[in-house]
Amino acid sequence: MDRHTDEFFMLRCIHLATLGAGHVAPNPMVGAVLVHEGRIIGEGYHKVYGQAHAEVNCINSVKEADRHLIPAATMYVSLEPCAHYGKTPPCANLIVAEKIPKVVIGCVDTFSAVAGKGIAILENAGIAVHTGILEAECRELNSRFFTFHEQKRPYIILKWAECQAGYMGTEDGHPVRISNRFTDRMVHRWRTEESSILVGSHTAVMDNPRLNNRLWTGKDPLRIVIDPHHKVPATHHLYDGSQPTFFFRGNTLAQLMQELHEQRVLSVLVEGGAATLTRFIEEGLWDEARVIRGAITLPGGLSAPRLKNAKLTTEISLEGDHIFTYHREQ
Repeated sequence: MDRHTDEFFMLRCIHLATLGAGHVAPNPMVGAVLVHEGRIIGEGYHKVYGQAHAEVNCINSVKEADRHLIPAATMYVSLEPCAHYGKTPPCANLIVAEKIPKVVIGCVDTFSAVAGKGIAILENAGIAVHTGILEAECRELNSRFFTFHEQKRPYIILKWAECQAGYMGTEDGHPVRISNRFTDRMVHRWRTEESSILVGSHTAVMDNPRLNNRLWTGKDPLRIVIDPHHKVPATHHLYDGSQPTFFFRGNTLAQLMQELHEQRVLSVLVEGGAATLTRFIEEGLWDEARVIRGAITLPGGLSAPRLKNAKLTTEISLEGDHIFTYHREQ
């Protein structure tokens, strides 16, 4: 098949993979498609951490009437098939066992337990392997996974809401509702997609937040509170035992990142407050920022943080709110 065709089926892999968002960490999101003479005969994605990988679900989805076509089909997969025993057996071995003659891979897995080993298993079995199809898109799909393994820290997303004048609250730090109810639902969806959510002690004390998911279907993230001086009262929601909560008592973000890496936390959604957000920005510890600009204008107050080395990548409107997404330029 030509590159245009390969990209067409790889896009389907990427779409399938995104269906696992929020459910597979610390594993990567992966999609797989099995194609025979231009027709998809099987497809699947990694649905839940600890359960079957994309390649397994793809092969298992092939109808009985089409199973004889598997040894003449091409498998497309967004990430290099695994080569090690973890929660499940190696997918590379399964592909060999099924006698699939050709595999097209979006990007190589840089995780040390794989890192080319899956491709080696396939090629040693005589399987034709093609890599680098929509490589940038496949890496972006798993930016959290790659950041975790390559930089030894979680993927960091900064998030805040500001008014038209650039203020995010009152001077005394009391919260002000800036975003609308539709944007609030989207923010709760974001919470279900990330491993953890983080605030500083000032926000924890002033807002008494729950930091859970109430407006979307999905899991609650790990709650992280930077509270070196034990300022958060035990009567606050963060001590209610409703979900895993980690009170960080250290002083440096580098130490926090190390601890989160050791705990296999793939991503952090930093929701405030202004001082904590600014601290991450000043130390260059962020990968993505989502800035919600509401329709209201405050007469004054607490200024929102200002990003550095930021590239605007998307902008959407939602019932009067504008949501800007930035990525940090290296």
